Amino acid sequence: MTDTLTVSVLGTGIMGAAMARNLAGAGHTVRAWNRNRAKAEPLAAVGAHVAGTPAEAVEGADVVLTVLYDGATVLDVMRQAAPALRPGTAWAQSTTAGLESAAELAAFAEEHGLVFYDAPVLGTRKPAEDGQLLVLAAGPVQGRDAVTPVFDAVGNRTVWTGDDGAAGTATRLKLVANSWVLAATTAAGETLALAQALGVDPQNFFDAIAGGPLDMGYLHVKSGLILDDRLSPPQFAVATAVKDARLIVEAGERNGVRLDLAAASARRLARAEEQGHGEKDMAAAYFASFDETPPA
Repeated sequence: MTDTLTVSVLGTGIMGAAMARNLAGAGHTVRAWNRNRAKAEPLAAVGAHVAGTPAEAVEGADVVLTVLYDGATVLDVMRQAAPALRPGTAWAQSTTAGLESAAELAAFAEEHGLVFYDAPVLGTRKPAEDGQLLVLAAGPVQGRDAVTPVFDAVGNRTVWTGDDGAAGTATRLKLVANSWVLAATTAAGETLALAQALGVDPQNFFDAIAGGPLDMGYLHVKSGLILDDRLSPPQFAVATAVKDARLIVEAGERNGVRLDLAAASARRLARAEEQGHGEKDMAAAYFASFDETPPA
């Protein structure tokens, strides 16, 4: 198979739009669709065909790439695309979906003769824009030549977790990784809130842990967004983090593990969303520490 492919990108939000741009930049033919067409229209400037329906978007595609909100949305959109799907087409499913959804999507792929790749990605807006995502993938070895150029265009590394996409091994790894990301984000926000409440300059805290095992780049990144009021546009939105936190808690419950910290993070993120911060960066969970907007 040639390395130049026709790729259908279903979902052009923060991640999907960036991935579509990088695919077009790598020389692939991109056919893009989004429920809100206005979010897909800017891709026409990089040569993408902006489709009016999912079925139109997947016409002639070598690879279908789904980057949507959740598993239920993916299944709904793929059902709309079904009349134009060709048997043998590779499907790279990059939406963060729960384990139950991963199995349902794999079953849909089998029903329609698609070659299914469980392929969530790790990264936020900036890595997505730079083509520096980490792709976590599982799927058959035979057929990977169809998806490898896609993964190479959107990421700097692909970690293969197995050869059966239906087993959801890549999704499982994504949930584990996201549990750490959400825990670290929650901890950063709470630490800054406590510092404010106690009259501690956050910089004194950063200086105290600098260079030691407690220091981490992610703390500085998320803290900087809060302290410098750079929560919009989001790198990863609170509303999406709420969904991911819920999936993590559900995965733990179904496998006999109590995830108290993840459950608390889910409630905290949901509270921030209820306060009106859903479209801000997930670091805005910081505001959930306060009953009212904290003073500047």
